[in-house]
Parts: sequence; structure tokens; C-alpha cells
Amino acid sequence: MLDWLIVGGGVHGTYLSNVLTGRLGWRRDRVRVLDPHPTPLARWDQMTANVGMRYMRSSLVHHLGLDPYALKRFAKTPKGRSWARFARPYNRPSYALFQRHTQCVVQNQRLGDLRVRGRADGLGRASGGWLVETDDGTLKARRVLLALGLSEQPCWPGWAQSLRDAGGPVHHLFDEGFQREALLGWRHAVVVGGGISATQAALALAKQQPGTVTLLARHPARVHQLDSDPGWMGPKNLSAFLQQPCPVQRRSTVDDARHRGSVPPAVQRKLGYAVADARLAYHVAEVTDTSTGPAGLVRLRLNAPPGTLLTDLVVLATGFEAQRPGGAWLDAAVEALGLRCSACGYPIVDAGLRWADGLYVTGPLAELELGPVARNIVGARLAAERLAHAA
Repeated sequence: MLDWLIVGGGVHGTYLSNVLTGRLGWRRDRVRVLDPHPTPLARWDQMTANVGMRYMRSSLVHHLGLDPYALKRFAKTPKGRSWARFARPYNRPSYALFQRHTQCVVQNQRLGDLRVRGRADGLGRASGGWLVETDDGTLKARRVLLALGLSEQPCWPGWAQSLRDAGGPVHHLFDEGFQREALLGWRHAVVVGGGISATQAALALAKQQPGTVTLLARHPARVHQLDSDPGWMGPKNLSAFLQQPCPVQRRSTVDDARHRGSVPPAVQRKLGYAVADARLAYHVAEVTDTSTGPAGLVRLRLNAPPGTLLTDLVVLATGFEAQRPGGAWLDAAVEALGLRCSACGYPIVDAGLRWADGLYVTGPLAELELGPVARNIVGARLAAERLAHAA
């Protein structure tokens, strides 16, 4: 029987496997990470590459190493020096530097050796622990940590689903298997979304083909440096949040605090420059309908000027569905095991992120305890501190 089984091998699962084995001293042969992808952070790598980011939104102390200043030191080494670029504010590292540091952490700590390739499809209690059913057998562990992200539930607006069902040229930036750089032969791309991912993807596509990209947003730009106030990273905001006993009120606070669909000032400035130089177009409108246009194009009808757009490539950057991650197998476990959930469907956990004896959560599943930063890299680091005291 394992001591720990982490379900999910993204940022949270990979970082917390490093914490368990590298900081807390759990035996490596008793810790495993269950994930369907061949390498750690595979979906993270794919999604961030599709976005085309140049700098991280978070500061240099938010990374997958154990020491907060490990990335800063790495930037001064031969392996990191070539990519050592930082942006204001918060000394945000370049995406290339962050990626190379992450690769070194994974390699040096042999985190890939902890992985079991497979997909969870059931959860149940066992004598002295838990059983996790997978598509390749059953795993038994004294403790299970659910590190499930939202990557498997990209949000598709109704009109886009209809266009996809009709065989139209529409993709989601975060669909598994989608590769922005592999898109070839398009004449006019429309990127749909108003946040940082949409803006960066539109800028990246415009760099490939200047003057042939339109960014279509439902709302005017919401400019925020971070996706929630920095006070949520520590006691400034979390103290009052944790004093609120009502999970419904906590959900409302989390939703209000999160700057959904926001863009940092530097990215917004780049968009302004690109629009001024006619490298891309920018419109605030919603798609109301689609139809076949001339020469194999698709016509998008809008509820505001310019009224219509003709395109042969639609890329959605519309985020993720808000429902609890995990899908049907976790839904069944919640029902069968009587796991406590708030009205929003998300877990009600204790201060140690414990959902039940021996069952823990991190990432989005920990939002009602860690607040609006739970999904982020800083959320993984906050989760590590809670688990260190609980385990």
C-alpha cells in the first residue's frame, strides 16, 4: 500500500510530489502520481505554449522548487543565465526561464519516476486507506490527494458548439491536442475571449500573419496585474475569509475576488500597439449566430459593430467551465461516500485540506479553504503548508 497517491500530475500534483518526497521525507517508493499524460506538466506545457506568453503573471518566488528563491539562483547559473529575463512588477520571470527551471527541478528530483500513467475512474474506501480505480487497474493508498485541474473542461459557447458540430473551423485554445503553432493556411483568424490568454494568443497569431487576426471580446478590457488582489496570498485577506463559517458566502467571496477575463497592463499595452499598427483588429461584441460565407469562409454575426466577421479559423480562449473538476467518477464517489460539498458542488474541507480521513484536495477543489488563489502556483505552495501540518 502506498503512503500517498496524488491524482493529477499538473503543476499542483508535480509540486506537491516534490514537497512530500523532498521536504517532508516520505519514502519515494511509497509516493506516486497518477496522471494520463506521458510526462509531468504535459498539459501545462501544451496550454502555455498555445497561449504564447513571454512572461509569467506571477512573481519569481512562485515556481516548483522547494526554496522560494531557487529560481532566482537558477537565473545566475549557466543553465539559466541565457533565459534570465524579469519584468516589472514583482520581478516576473520570463516564461522560458520558468520552463527551464521547472525542467531542472523535475529532472534533479526525479519526479518523473514517481508517476503512474493512467486515468482515475473510481474512488472508494479500503481497509486502512483508499482505493483508486484506474483505466489500468486499482491503486491502494493510505492517503489520496486530489490534484485535479480544470484543463479537461474548456468552456464552449453554444454557437461555437453548433459550429463545431457542423464541421466548422473552430478550436479551443485549451483542447487537448490543439497546437497553435501547427495552424497553417488560414486567411483570417478570429480569437474569441477577453482575458490574458485570448490577448496573448491573438498577439502570437498576428506575429505569424500580421493584419489577418481579429480579437473578439465580450466586454471591454478588465485591466488587473494579477487575477486576484495580492492580499489573497497571505493573511491580509485570508484571515477574514477563514473566519466566515458559511461555505456559500465563501464561494461568493471567491467569485467576487477573482478577476475573470482580466489582462495585465503590459499585455494590454501590447494589444494597443498592435491595433494602432494594424497588426490585428479588436472588437467588443458577442457572436449571436454563424452561417456559411463565401469562398469557404464562416460568417460570424455579432450584436455590435462591425456586425459580421468572415473567417476561416476561430480560436476560442473562453476559459473553463466552472463546475467541480473530476467528472462522473468523482460525482459518483461524492454520492456513495457522502463527501461534504457546498451548494456550488465544491468540497467542504478542514484547515488541513482534508475532505475525509485520508482524503485531501488541492487546486480548484481547495477554493473554499484557500480562496481565489487556490488554482494558481501560489495556491500549490499554500496547499503544501497546510498538508505539512496535517499529514
